[in-house]
Amino acid sequence: MSDKDDSPEGEAGVLTQTRPKTQRPPLYKVLILNDDYTPMEFVVHVLERFFGLNHAQAFELMLTVHKKGVAVVGVFTYEIAETKVAQVMDFVRRHQHPLQCTLEKE
Repeated sequence: MSDKDDSPEGEAGVLTQTRPKTQRPPLYKVLILNDDYTPMEFVVHVLERFFGLNHAQAFELMLTVHKKGVAVVGVFTYEIAETKVAQVMDFVRRHQHPLQCTLEKE
């Protein structure tokens, strides 16, 4: 018996490996909305605690929310943005403030 491969005579077998094209996941903006009842200090505390801002950054962002009515506090993948919104809203409810935190696609 002879060593015979399955390819026709004179044809070399080439193994091509396709690499799946990976895409970055879509990003979502986390927004804080202004209201007339939540104390400014509480908003600063939320920004420091859940978004890792220092006091000066949190204060500036709180002023933006106060003056413009809304501010982007971070941009994350969907799962992280959803978790941050849920954490903030739970914290806000426990402290009985009407502050709103939402997310939207970037």
